[in-house]
Amino acid sequence: MVVFTFVIVIYLTAAIVGILQLLAGGEKYKRFLLPLVSFAVTLEAVILIFRAVAIKAIPLTGLFESMIVLTIVFGLIYLFFSIVIQQIWFGSVMVWVILAMVLMAGAVAEPASEPLSVAATPWAIAHGIAMILGGASIAFATASAFLYLLGRGKLKRKKVMQVLGRVPNIEKLERMNLFGMRFGFVLITIGLISGLGLASLRLATLGISIIEWLTDGKVICIVAAWVLLAMILVLNHLIRLKGKTRAYMTIAAFVLILLAILGVTILGATQHDFSLYQLPVAPVMR
Repeated sequence: MVVFTFVIVIYLTAAIVGILQLLAGGEKYKRFLLPLVSFAVTLEAVILIFRAVAIKAIPLTGLFESMIVLTIVFGLIYLFFSIVIQQIWFGSVMVWVILAMVLMAGAVAEPASEPLSVAATPWAIAHGIAMILGGASIAFATASAFLYLLGRGKLKRKKVMQVLGRVPNIEKLERMNLFGMRFGFVLITIGLISGLGLASLRLATLGISIIEWLTDGKVICIVAAWVLLAMILVLNHLIRLKGKTRAYMTIAAFVLILLAILGVTILGATQHDFSLYQLPVAPVMR
């Protein structure tokens, strides 16, 4: 709890620095963002280590742990891309997104629980990793889409000086957006396939059908986001979607993923719970 509180404080500080650098022109405060994000990512890794020690396993199946891993991955994406993207709006938007993710992780935080047998299966490991990385990729694509809309709007209003040097150029933002969507689509596809493997375990142990799994609220949101991503990529290949249309569709896909991760879970509109996947224990031979 203490470490997680420090993480929130650090990301909140980074978000304030992001606002200050926009107000002050950027150069005076920009140098503080990288150390702040690096320190916060390190502390989040410490949280995962504490959880791993508590449950004596890799902390992957819990929603809180998944959100922490998601913010770590997104933080690492920011640290990597900040090497080549120096514009101040990029850093500000990225830290705001990370802060929002951390706050959402706090909303679903709960004590560490003992790992279930399903957590050790290849299906669960592949599903958890693919969905976390896929979510981070779509979050990156969404941040790029937001910056695209911001830059495009200011250029249309002839506010060139508010964009020049502050926002990556439009072409670069479009490439970043497409990269995040393509990578995210592949990873979410892997996540859905491995999810079907988990559903088959559930069917074998509890007598629950694939149809019941597919009609779960959380799964519906993920499948809807996957279909939307597929539409974006196919239409962009066939008719070359306008950047504005693609940006709005990307944001819509991210909203669906957020709803799947947090919305239906908090509202209780899902049975997508690893506690329902406990594998049977083999009888002891006497």
